[in-house]
Amino acid sequence: MNNKGFTTIAFTAFLLIYSSMLAQGQGQSLSNTVFQKYQHQVERSVERALEFLASSQNPDGTFPDAYGRSTGIVALAGMAFLSKGHTPGQGKYSATLNRCIHYILNSQRSNGLLDMGDSGHGVMYAHNIASLFLSECSGMVDPQTQDELDKVLGKAMRLILAAQAVPKTEKHQGGWRYKPDSRDSDLSCSGWALMALRSAKLNGAPIPDAAIKSSVDYVLRNHDPKEGRFGYTDPWGHSETLSGCGLLCLELSGFHGTESTYRAGDYILKIHQRIVGNAHEFYANYYNAQAMFQLGGKYWETYAAWMYPHYIPKQQANGSWSNSRNGATYGTTMMVLSFTVPYRQLPIYQRDETVDEDS
Repeated sequence: MNNKGFTTIAFTAFLLIYSSMLAQGQGQSLSNTVFQKYQHQVERSVERALEFLASSQNPDGTFPDAYGRSTGIVALAGMAFLSKGHTPGQGKYSATLNRCIHYILNSQRSNGLLDMGDSGHGVMYAHNIASLFLSECSGMVDPQTQDELDKVLGKAMRLILAAQAVPKTEKHQGGWRYKPDSRDSDLSCSGWALMALRSAKLNGAPIPDAAIKSSVDYVLRNHDPKEGRFGYTDPWGHSETLSGCGLLCLELSGFHGTESTYRAGDYILKIHQRIVGNAHEFYANYYNAQAMFQLGGKYWETYAAWMYPHYIPKQQANGSWSNSRNGATYGTTMMVLSFTVPYRQLPIYQRDETVDEDS
C-alpha cells in the first residue's frame, strides 16, 4: 500500500465535494421532526460535554480517567469534536483536536500499530479507532502535519489489512480481533476496522475491494436474517448491544434499502430499551443511533424519540456521562457521537440522500 495514497491534493478535492454535500444536505438532516423538538436541548448538552472533554484533557492529549492514555479513547474524543463541526485548523477547540492528533501520530510502533501500551489486551480496538480518526482528520490539518499523517496512516492501514489476512478458519475469515496476529474474529472489533477501511477508501486510499467484501462477508456470517439480529462471534450472542454495529457496517458498505437492513432495523426497534444498564450500553447506543439514522424514516424517528429524552437527563453536572466500566471520557464521547448524528459532519457517516426523513 502506497503511503502517498493519502495525498493532500486528494483530500482537498474530497473535502470540497464533502463541503458541497454538507451545504446541500445539512438543512435536510436537521429538518426531521424529532431533532427539531430536541435540537435546543441537544446543542446545549453537546456543548457542555465538549467543554468537559476540553477542560479535562492533559497537555499531551490524553485524558485522566480509565484508559485515558489509549489511542482509542483519545481518538474517540477527537471524533466527538469533529462531529459537531469543530476542526483542528481553527476555532475554540482547534488546540484540543491538535493534541489528540499529535498524540496518536507519535504513538506508532515500527509495525504500524497505533498504541502507547495503554490499551490493555485489545490493542486492535484502539488501533482501528485511531486509524479511523486520523482518516477523518486528513485534509483538515496543516501541510506539515498532513505529510506526517499520510505516512502514519499508510502504515496503519497496511497493518489492518495484514491482520485481516492472518490465516483463520472460515467462520472467522475476513474479520479482526484483539491483536494483529489473532486467528479469530469478533464483530465488535471488526466493525471499527471496517469503518477505518471505508473511510480510507472514501479518501482515495488504495484499499482493495476484496478486503471490504471479505469483511462484509464476515459481518453477514454473524447475522440471523430471519430475526434481523447480529451477534459477537455468531448470529446470537450479545445481539442486543451489537445489532446496531452489524447494521451500520452493512449501511456503510452499500447495502442500504435491503431486506437484511430493514429487518435489522425492526429488530433494534423491538429490543433497543434492553441496552439500559448493560455493561456495553453506551457503545450499543452509539451504534444504534448511527445505524438507525442511516435507515432514516420511522427507524431514526422512533429511536431518536427514545434516545434524547432518555439520555439528556442523565448528563452529570460537569457535562459528562459515565459508567463504572470505562469512565467519563469514554461515556461522554460515545454520547456526543450518538447525539450529533443529524449534523453529518463526519464523512464516514454520510447518508444515502434517497433516504426519506418522513417515511
